Amino acid sequence: MSCSADFIAELKYLTTEEGGRATPARSGYRPQLKFGFAEMQTSGRQIFIGRDMVYPGEKVIAEITIIAVPFFAGKLYSGLQFEFREGARIIGTGTITNILNKDLER
Repeated sequence: MSCSADFIAELKYLTTEEGGRATPARSGYRPQLKFGFAEMQTSGRQIFIGRDMVYPGEKVIAEITIIAVPFFAGKLYSGLQFEFREGARIIGTGTITNILNKDLER
């Protein structure tokens, strides 16, 4: 695992019919993350664990690195759910399973 990751999450990519992507996402993909407690979104790099690509409708475990660490400091916890988006379109959901950056932990 890379030491720069902020947390580990299980990601569920929506199917194309659910409004998700029409094409697979590659490890390193950077959608916007949206947590329910804040209006602000942040870019979140997804490094998939054990695979290079995820297709619409699939789940994957990923290391997530966010840009806005100071804004989210002290607000994240295991079990917290979030959306990931391309613009205004929700393309998937995630659940934090492990906080790696202790500055983010609630």
